[in-house]
Amino acid sequence: MRVLHAGPLFRHLAPDQWSRARAGAVGSLTTVADPGFPFRAAFEPIYAASKSALNAVTLSMMIETETTGIKVNLVSPGFARSALTNFEGTDTVEDAAREIVRVARLGPDGPGGTFTLWPGVDVPW
Repeated sequence: MRVLHAGPLFRHLAPDQWSRARAGAVGSLTTVADPGFPFRAAFEPIYAASKSALNAVTLSMMIETETTGIKVNLVSPGFARSALTNFEGTDTVEDAAREIVRVARLGPDGPGGTFTLWPGVDVPW
């Protein structure tokens, strides 16, 4: 069963850029596999695995739309103080929005297929 078919949903956006916010690098299997990653112990089969699944869905969308001019990028807003984190985050909501806004403003000549956190730091898939 196909969970998400991005093509029809995003074709009207070309050549604009579509960004998807994501809450941290815990979903990066490459990052979590590194014994030196400080949040490695946080990887567990529910929350962290769902982050990896989100990466996979986003990657699927990138592949599906790569010939259409639609650019799909993944952004980690970090650990923001919000209702989602019970206001225990280390960053303000404004701080969390910086990378989302930066990537959303890249425009039609900007890169696609990226996974970043502020300030434009690449996160491995």
